[in-house]
Amino acid sequence: MMFEAMLQRFTKKSPVTVMARVAIERALGAEHLDGLFKKKAVSQYEKQILFSALVDLMSLVVCKVYSHVSAAYRAVSDTLPASLQAVYDKLKGVEKPVLVGLVHHTYDQLAPVITAMKARTKSWLPGYHVRILDGNHLPATERRLKALRGSVAGPLPGHSLVIVDPQLGLVSDVIPCEDAHAQERSLLGEVLDLVRKLDVWLGDRNFCTLGFLFGIAKRDAYFVIRQHANLPIESAGTVHDKGRCSTGRVTEQKVTIKLASEVKGEPDQSLELRRITLHLDEPTRDGDIEMSVLTNVPAKDLPAIAGVELYRKRWTIETMFQKVEQVLNSELSTLGYPKAALFGFAVALCAFNVYSVVQAALEVRFGEDVVREEVSGYSIADEIRVVQGGMDVALDDEIWDRYRIMSASELARELIAMSEHVNLARYKKTKRGPKKPVPKRTKYVNDSHVSTARLLTRAGAEDPTSS
Repeated sequence: MMFEAMLQRFTKKSPVTVMARVAIERALGAEHLDGLFKKKAVSQYEKQILFSALVDLMSLVVCKVYSHVSAAYRAVSDTLPASLQAVYDKLKGVEKPVLVGLVHHTYDQLAPVITAMKARTKSWLPGYHVRILDGNHLPATERRLKALRGSVAGPLPGHSLVIVDPQLGLVSDVIPCEDAHAQERSLLGEVLDLVRKLDVWLGDRNFCTLGFLFGIAKRDAYFVIRQHANLPIESAGTVHDKGRCSTGRVTEQKVTIKLASEVKGEPDQSLELRRITLHLDEPTRDGDIEMSVLTNVPAKDLPAIAGVELYRKRWTIETMFQKVEQVLNSELSTLGYPKAALFGFAVALCAFNVYSVVQAALEVRFGEDVVREEVSGYSIADEIRVVQGGMDVALDDEIWDRYRIMSASELARELIAMSEHVNLARYKKTKRGPKKPVPKRTKYVNDSHVSTARLLTRAGAEDPTSS
């Protein structure tokens, strides 16, 4: 009863922290994570450190509770029966199938909860399942490893392809790659393994290859992908004007692409597509004045202008990456080993999915537009970071057990009920005005530094109206 009363107090005082913990219990329960490791691990084994403990440790760093792994380790070392070196050895050995399984597991656990909330019900394309595909390259790390110490060039720990379910606002899958110089296209075969019937895949021109387009179509799925200049077009039909959208004039024509048969004597494969071209009123930052997308979605389901607008919504994933980088510590410069760095990024994607569930509950309570336009994800994450430690000390772990076994609909109702206690004004975004051009700096060019106090005093003396 005492713990129940304390939980109710935390729910009233910091409901977003309790909501996040409830979502974590659903998505990252220790029993499920350890079972996933046993199923997915190839050669790595659990001896001193359970996989669930490793995820918990990395979560403390990713969520900015601690700035680096060693600080997080010191904080939990009394419950972790292993040395710091053993932890690092474990981190640098986390295998790709485990990372892939970890991210998809959180999607499987949390997608039904958001669906049960009846949040984000507006379909991106009725009758289809939209997926957004994009790449994320991790930045250079510190040169702590012996092999990196003499390197002038920045050591890159790898990159990933990330797949997002934009309607639910969740990362559904990740495909990590340790070789930072490997092309994103080299991973497209693994993406095709994830394609399902009636999917519609959105992607930029990096993914516009014959093999990928034919592979999607072969699986009774669809795509809206920007055309790459090097993609060979076998034939093109008449161009038809389709009107205007908010950024320019739209035209459409039929085109045919051909894939050579890999079997001698077998006919080549042909695919008829629609090429939708946006003739921009203003050039892009890269100087492009037009943009073409290729699609095999029937025109009755996706008219030309709607196709352009759907492709433009692909930038949702760029916003997601920005949020992951700003709100979470997803790019750990101290983790030089590729497997460890990619593990950190995968845990950050899991944390983003947890945050997305909290946001979905707020959207049900306050409205989707209000939450997306006015609420600061950074402020919510910062409160969770500050309150989480004290809540963990005050509450027994067993109090969270019931949330782990609830049905999706029961958990959805609990989260929405908790959101009733949220004071949205505490998380309002601070909106800045339009950026002003940087003035040309021409003063004090021969000085290495100046005194701000003297400059302010001088400015006040020159301007008698200043206060």
